[in-house]
Amino acid sequence: QVQLVDAGGGLVQAGGSLRLSCVVSGRTSSSWTMAWFRQRPGKERECVGVIMGRSDSTYYADSVKGRFTISRDNAKNTVYLQMNNLGVEDTAVYYCAATAISGTISLYTQAKSYDYWGQGTQVTVSS
Repeated sequence: QVQLVDAGGGLVQAGGSLRLSCVVSGRTSSSWTMAWFRQRPGKERECVGVIMGRSDSTYYADSVKGRFTISRDNAKNTVYLQMNNLGVEDTAVYYCAATAISGTISLYTQAKSYDYWGQGTQVTVSS
């Protein structure tokens, strides 16, 4: 059984920073691809960042590029999302996700490609 536990959300002022973490347990490996998604009020869940298995290549949505960084620490079975220069538009519930499938970035940006999800952590950015 694979479990993902998200943490690190909170209330922050615009321009501030937060670091989200996702601890992974169970039968996984560093070859799995991990991602962070978010769901803003009234919006569909969207991919903000992906870190691919084996290569650790990364992808970012245009809306967060240059501000967010996804990384992983395989020794700690943890994936991080460092979020800098946050804006009110970043307010959302953030979810980490994991998949063992191999594919392309276009596949990994789709929520349906992931079998395992964290419970979500709320990020609220005030103006």
